[in-house]
Amino acid sequence: MSNSKFINKSSLLKDLWHHLSKRRQNQFRLLLILMIIASLSEIISVGAVLPFLGILTAPEQVYEQQFIQPLIQILEITEPNQLILPLTILFIIAALLAGVIRLTLLYAMTRLSHATGADLSINIYRRTLYQKYAVHVSRNSSEVINGIITKTSTVINGILSPLLNLVSSIIMIIGVTGALFIINTTVALFASIGFGLLYWLIVCYTRSQLTENSQIIAYKSNLMIKVLQEGLGGIRDVLIDGTQQFYCQLYRNADLPLRRASGDNIFISGSPRYVLEAIGMTLIAGLAYLMTLQEGGVVTAIPILGALALGAQRLLPALQQAYGSYSTIKGSKSSFEDVLHLLGQPLPEYIGQSLLKPITFEKEVKIRNLSFRYTEDSPWVLKNINLTLKKGAQIGFIGATGSGKSTLLDIIMGLLSPTDGEVIIDQQSLTDQSRRAWQAHISHVPQNIYLSDSTIEENIAFGVAKEKIDHQRVKKAAQQAKIGELIEQWKDGYQTLVGERGVRLSGGQRQRIGIARALYKQANILIFDEATSALDNETEHEVMEAIKNLSKKITVLIIAHRLTTLKGCDYIIKLNKDHTAHIGSYEEVIDE
Repeated sequence: MSNSKFINKSSLLKDLWHHLSKRRQNQFRLLLILMIIASLSEIISVGAVLPFLGILTAPEQVYEQQFIQPLIQILEITEPNQLILPLTILFIIAALLAGVIRLTLLYAMTRLSHATGADLSINIYRRTLYQKYAVHVSRNSSEVINGIITKTSTVINGILSPLLNLVSSIIMIIGVTGALFIINTTVALFASIGFGLLYWLIVCYTRSQLTENSQIIAYKSNLMIKVLQEGLGGIRDVLIDGTQQFYCQLYRNADLPLRRASGDNIFISGSPRYVLEAIGMTLIAGLAYLMTLQEGGVVTAIPILGALALGAQRLLPALQQAYGSYSTIKGSKSSFEDVLHLLGQPLPEYIGQSLLKPITFEKEVKIRNLSFRYTEDSPWVLKNINLTLKKGAQIGFIGATGSGKSTLLDIIMGLLSPTDGEVIIDQQSLTDQSRRAWQAHISHVPQNIYLSDSTIEENIAFGVAKEKIDHQRVKKAAQQAKIGELIEQWKDGYQTLVGERGVRLSGGQRQRIGIARALYKQANILIFDEATSALDNETEHEVMEAIKNLSKKITVLIIAHRLTTLKGCDYIIKLNKDHTAHIGSYEEVIDE
C-alpha cells in the first residue's frame, strides 16, 4: 500500500472520528481497553495448555518445575498426580474466562458499531433537512435517501464493525504470537513470517479489484434507489404506457452488477482462510513428526504441540478476521466517502438557538434591482426587478411559463438568495442571518401538495406532534378552505386516512387541504403558487372569497394561470420573458 493511500484512509477515519459525540469517543476508548483484556485472556488460555498437557503426560516433570511450586505449597500437594485436578480446574477456568471476555467484547463491538451507525444516520438526515433550498433542487433525492439508509448501513457493516474487528484481531495476533514465541521461538518466527507474507501477497493481488467493486457498489446503489423512485412515483404513466419492462431492465442493470460486486468482495474476504488452514495443519503435522524424532519422543512433544495447536487455532482465525476486515473496509471505501460528504454538510448558525422571534413587518417588502440565475453559466431567470409589496395587500402574479413567477416568490420566501440585488423588509435587508426569522411570517401553498400517509387532521396541522394539535384551529382552517363540510361527511371525519401522497383524495381535495394547512399556521403572509389550479370554478371562487375576507393585516401573494382567479387582488404584477415587469389593476391587465 502506498503512503498516500494510507494517509487518505487515515484522514477519512479521522474525519469520521470528529463526527462522533464525546460519549461515543469515550466508549471506543473503553472498547480498546476491553480488546487488550481479551488479548491477555487469550495469552493465558494458550499458556495454560502447556502445563495442563504436561501434567497429563509427564506429571513428574511438571511437579519439578519452579513456576508450579507456589501452587504446590498453597494446596499442600505431596505427589505429582495430585496436580492433575487443580491444573485441570485452572485450565477450565482460563478457557471459560477467555470465552466470556470474547463474548463480552463481541457484544460491546456490535452494540457500539450499530449505535454509532444510528448516530451517523440521524446526523445526516438532520443536516440534509437544514440545507438551503438551492442545494435540494440541485441534486437528486435518491442520492440522499441512499446515503441515509443504505450507505450508512454500509458504514456500520463495512467500516465500523470491520475496523473494530481489525483492531481486535491485531491485538489478538500480537498476544497469541507472543505466547507462541515463549513456547517455541523458531516455529513462531517461521509461522509469523510465512503467514504474514501470504496475506500481504493476497492484499496486493486483490486491492485493485476491491477498489473497483467499492465504486460499483456506491454508484449502482444510488441508481437502484433512483429507478425505484421513478418507477413507483410515476406508476400511473408506467401502467398506462406499459413501460414495466423498461423499468425492470433499468433496475436489473443496476442491481445485478451491485450484487456481483458485493459477492466478489465476500469471496475475496473469506477465501484465504481455507488455504491458510490447510497450510497450518500441514505445518503442525510436519512439526509433530520432527519432534517425535528428538530426545524424549512423543511424551515431550505432546505438551508443546498441544500449545502450538491451540495457538494456531486462535492465530489463524485472527489473521483471517484481520484480512477479512481489511478487505471489507477496502470494498466499502467509496460508500464511506459518500457518507462523510453528507456528514460534512454545513448547518445554519441558528441551530441550537432559542426559537427565533419574527423580524418586524409593518409596512412593505421591497424588491430592489433583483436579478437571479441558478448557476453562472445558466440564463437569467429574473433581471433587474424592482417592486414594492404593501402589507395587507392581495397581489397577483401572472406571466408566461418561464417568466420567473415561482422563482420570484421563492426569493421573497427566502428559499433562494438573489444573484444580485436585495429583498428589503421594512428597511431591513433579508440576509442569511435573518432569513429564518422572516420565514416565521410565511405560509406557502404550492401547486403540487405533499400529503403524508396519515389523517386529514395531521396533514392540516403538518409538522405538529399529534398530541399538540389544536383541533378547533384545524376545523376553522378547513372551513376557510371550503373543505370542512366535506370532511365532516366522511365516516372518520378528520381522522380519515389520506393514503400515501393523498392517493385516496381528488386533486381538488388535496389542494384544499394544502390551503387549510397554510391557514392553520396563522401566518401573516400567505403565498399561493397556482394553488387553486385543480379546483373547479365554483370552488375556486368560494376559496378566493374566503381568502379575500381574511384579516387586512394578512398579505396574500397569488400566482395564477387563470386571470379570473386574481379578480379580487388589489393589483397584479405581470412578469414578461424579456425580464420586464408591469404593475396594474385587474382591469388594466385585461385591457392589455
